[in-house]
Amino acid sequence: MSIDVSINESQALVAERTLPVFDGLFHSTGINGLYARTGLYERVVAALGAFISEHRPDGAEVLAFPPVMSRAQIERQGYLKSFPNLLGVVSCLCGSERDVRHVVESADYGGDWTLALSTSDLVLSPAACYPVYPMVAARGPLPAKGAVFDVSCDCFRHEPSTDIDRLQSFRMREFVRVGSPEQVIRFRTEWIERGRAMAKRLGLTFSVVVASDPFGRGGQLAAKSQAEQELKFELLAPIRSEASPTAVMSFNYHQDHFGVTWGMTSEAGSTAHSVCVAFGIDRLVLALFAAHGLQLGQWPSSVRETLRL
Repeated sequence: MSIDVSINESQALVAERTLPVFDGLFHSTGINGLYARTGLYERVVAALGAFISEHRPDGAEVLAFPPVMSRAQIERQGYLKSFPNLLGVVSCLCGSERDVRHVVESADYGGDWTLALSTSDLVLSPAACYPVYPMVAARGPLPAKGAVFDVSCDCFRHEPSTDIDRLQSFRMREFVRVGSPEQVIRFRTEWIERGRAMAKRLGLTFSVVVASDPFGRGGQLAAKSQAEQELKFELLAPIRSEASPTAVMSFNYHQDHFGVTWGMTSEAGSTAHSVCVAFGIDRLVLALFAAHGLQLGQWPSSVRETLRL
């Protein structure tokens, strides 16, 4: 598949435009990448969610996952090898009531209570789709038509950046397809085109490019292979600037990785393949405000009609 680029010239942003993120959209919590969201912002979040739901694949099973998931599952799926720098682990004060009280009381005198923390069996969910694959495997062989899901989750990634398009806490929506290689590749090909059409209806300037997910020296080789095989495409739109657009959607072919990891199989016993189409909800909303401004009444009528605002 070749790289596809599409630009909506009528909505081009001024170069290096900075979004006034705290003017009507967010309030600071004192933590970078963690903000209180205003009613204006949440109104557009809800409208965007409804717009995405209108495009839900036929027969998709809807699942909403909690913001935490199994640590054992995330380890088994190989997340630590790919993105160890982004993962957050849930830790707790364990032991007897006496032990916990001693730790708490010592904090009153300057003691560091965090030294007594123990890791739990939970991690903060880094993506919406990860809990799907073990669930599918536990159901047994897939039907001939495969399976499709519409999943959502509040996610966390320990992003080192203070940039507004890299929140630590964010919302993700994904359409996940599991089945034969032909089924999932066709699904992704169709959804790259549908994603482009959705971005146009939202009035966004955008491009669709081949992408990769490198981490560290070892990740560079994997990223090169990922790019060469065109396993990942991203739809980019300006948030902080037109010169450095942000990935607001991604289209990811996992090949048989999750099929092998969890034993997902077809009726005939072959290993299942999978693909996910991810919508970064907060990034898309920020891209909308960056493109159209903070006054909803001044947004293009076509966009307001699309989102029913």
